[in-house]
Amino acid sequence: MQDVANAAGVSLATVSHVLNETRYVRPATVELVRSAIRETGYTPNTLARALALNSTSSVGLVLSWIANPYFADIIGAIESECYSQGISVLLSDTNDDPEKELKVIQDLHQRRVDGILLAPCPDPLGRSFEYLAANRIPTVLVDQTPNLPFDKVGLDNAMALHLLVDHLVVEHGYRKICFVPGHEGYETTLERITGFSERMRHHGLEIGASITAPCNIAEQAKDRVETMLADGKPDAIICGNNLSTIGVMKAFRGLGLKVSRDIALVGVDDFEWADSFEPRLSVIAQPCAEIGK
Repeated sequence: MQDVANAAGVSLATVSHVLNETRYVRPATVELVRSAIRETGYTPNTLARALALNSTSSVGLVLSWIANPYFADIIGAIESECYSQGISVLLSDTNDDPEKELKVIQDLHQRRVDGILLAPCPDPLGRSFEYLAANRIPTVLVDQTPNLPFDKVGLDNAMALHLLVDHLVVEHGYRKICFVPGHEGYETTLERITGFSERMRHHGLEIGASITAPCNIAEQAKDRVETMLADGKPDAIICGNNLSTIGVMKAFRGLGLKVSRDIALVGVDDFEWADSFEPRLSVIAQPCAEIGK
């Protein structure tokens, strides 16, 4: 910075004000400083700046499974919003491993990120939450929103299932409805199971064995639906997330069933090629851009 100041013929403080925009500097002087920066090849020392300002202008984004198309849309929205505010994003994938999640959060804390955006994976011990709270790290939970004292952004999952059940029962008259949930142990899965059960009871419909075990991958959903259909075909199936929907569609194809003609199908999560099916899928489309922003 002193080299830049000497080349521009200004004080060190003036260079600092131009770089940090902390005080008005005449346009002609700003151009002198910027020209000197180009001539000297000066690059600000991010670590020194972070120490001086007590801020790294960065956030950690910790997701349970980046490969999920749902998260891809949210990542794009988060990165775009952060970029517009001059904030860098450090992205990590925990692969649904609670130990890795805790290690990633500790690493990000040591790098002095200004905050953490976390889509947590299931952990009965709640180690990540304890660490975040104990160290008073500004945190926002994304997607998975357990009843804990953190800010959170996500879908009203129970309401989503209320809408889907109403769509099938009220608008189409279906009575025998089954639910194929998403990932095991996830807060979203539990909330959607609750929403399904509440709305079925609201309409006086039997629940019984109409809820399959949670499905972590599409193949599990396929296998469970094939087993369920072997015991008798329901009027309609609700899928708990995009992977469940894909698995159920595979099962239908293998059994020669056609959606709407033989059985109804709705689900949670939109995805890019959902409109490629015939008929097009009816789904609850999560507002990923709004959630990320």
